Amino acid sequence: MDDRPVKSNYKVRPGDVVTLMLDRPHYDTTIEPEDIPLDIVYEDDELMVINKPAGLVVHPGCGNFNGTLVNAVAWHLRGLSTYDPNDPQVGLVHRIDKDTSGLLVIAKTPEAKTELGAQFFNKSTHRSYTALVWGNIQEDRGRIEGNIGRDPKDRLRMAVFPPGSETGKSAVTHYRVIERLGYVTLIECILETGRTHQIRAHMKHIGHPLFGDERYGGSEILRGERTGSYRQFVINGFKLCPRQALHARTLGFVHPKTGRQMDFNSELPADLASLIDKWRKYMGCHEA
Repeated sequence: MDDRPVKSNYKVRPGDVVTLMLDRPHYDTTIEPEDIPLDIVYEDDELMVINKPAGLVVHPGCGNFNGTLVNAVAWHLRGLSTYDPNDPQVGLVHRIDKDTSGLLVIAKTPEAKTELGAQFFNKSTHRSYTALVWGNIQEDRGRIEGNIGRDPKDRLRMAVFPPGSETGKSAVTHYRVIERLGYVTLIECILETGRTHQIRAHMKHIGHPLFGDERYGGSEILRGERTGSYRQFVINGFKLCPRQALHARTLGFVHPKTGRQMDFNSELPADLASLIDKWRKYMGCHEA
C-alpha cells in the first residue's frame, strides 16, 4: 500500500494506491505438448487443415489450461525448427467454439501465420457452416447485419446491437435454407466477418436459435406440438446431439506460399447427421 507492505486487516482509505504482484499463469507463456489425436484433412510444410470434433476447446484459457487443440498441435509440431514453445497461439489463425465441430487451418511457419492472418483480417477467406435452427424460416436466403459485443446482462454471452453503433463490432452473416423440417430448418451460414459466437448470436437475434444451444436459448422446446411423444422426441434429440447443432463445413483460402486456391469440405459428424435424419423421419420429410 503506497509502496509499503501492510497487514491483511489494513483498512483502505481514500487516496491509497494499491499495488499487486501477480504471477503470470503458466499456460500464458508455455504450451505443454499433449498427445491428443488430430483429424488432419491436409498438411504440407506451411500449414495443416484440421477437422475439430465438438467438445474440444481450441486454446488454453480460464478453466482449460490443457487438453486443448493447441496442446495437440504443439505435440504434432514439436519437432519442427519453426516450433516455438513460448507462442501461446502455436500457429492458430482463427477459432471455432468448443461445441462447434469442423474445419480449422493451422499455420506451421511464422510467414504462413502472417499471410493467413491477413486473409482472415481482409475477409478474403471463405467459410460456410451447416446449422439446424428452431423455427420455419420463410425466406430462402437472408442477410443478418448487426454489431456483436458482450451481453451486458451475461458476460458469457454475446448480444447484437444496431449496425454502426459504438457498442460491439460490425458483423454480417448470410444464410441459405437447405431444408425445411417443420419445426426446425436446416441452413447454410456464410460468414462475411468472424466475431465470437457470430452465427449463434445472429440466429438468436432473428428468432431462430440453434437447436441445442443452451447459452442462446436453443436447448428448450421452442416450436412444435403439445404432446408427450413430441416432447420426448425433442428431449431425445438433445441427448443425441448434446451441443449446438453447428458444423464448420467448408473452408477456402489462398495458400500462403504457392498462391494456389485451397478449398476443403467436411462431412457432417455423426451426432448432427443423426439428429437431422431423426427430424426428417419424424416430420415425414425426405431429401430432395
